[in-house]
Amino acid sequence: MAERLAADDPSFRYANLAVRGKLLDQIVTEQVPLAVEMAPDLVSLCAGGNDLLRPGSNPDVMAKRLARAVRDLRAGGADVLLFTGVDPRDTPLMRRLRGRFAIFYLHVRSIADLYGCRLVDQWSMQGLRDWRAWSADRLHMNEDGHRLVAARVLDVLGVPFEDWRMDWPERAVDPRARRREDAQWLREHLVPWVARRLRGVSSGDGITPKRPDLEAFIGYGGAKSAPPAARG
Repeated sequence: MAERLAADDPSFRYANLAVRGKLLDQIVTEQVPLAVEMAPDLVSLCAGGNDLLRPGSNPDVMAKRLARAVRDLRAGGADVLLFTGVDPRDTPLMRRLRGRFAIFYLHVRSIADLYGCRLVDQWSMQGLRDWRAWSADRLHMNEDGHRLVAARVLDVLGVPFEDWRMDWPERAVDPRARRREDAQWLREHLVPWVARRLRGVSSGDGITPKRPDLEAFIGYGGAKSAPPAARG
């Protein structure tokens, strides 16, 4: 997304304060004030998913916290992008929590309406229901998944890019291979995730933001990037 926006505006500056695994309170306390200080034109704020996975999380209380953060960002003049999460109905680990997710993301829609924010609705993105859009841990998107979301964000912003409405090519699914994949996921990802929750630690502990300052966008090759070529 940043590459595409930078291609249209030589004065474009970009910061990325996000750190994986952070809870809503941590984002509001540690990241939102920094974003307000930068006085940006546009802020993307995607938060709450990690909280919803934890026992006892209250989507109503979370929504009030999020609303205060959005109010602070809007008071500084920033345009704000909010995100719903992906529908968890296809994920065995999260399917039982679907009602909790739905309540919170309905709140997110309401907050977007109340404060005049733009909304990126990942819940409706059918392309994200395919495991080919996700990394091996089944909780974080891979490069293809992130590209789909970037396309949706750019569509919401009215910036030409590729279509986020996509259908994955059909492929045969071997039930035995799927069972092996499930067992591997259980062993390599679910068990360590549960162990971290029990220890009160996060995969983001000790990790700092990738781009903590609002600076000219430099692509991953070390120079200002041209927009990625659209895929057919």
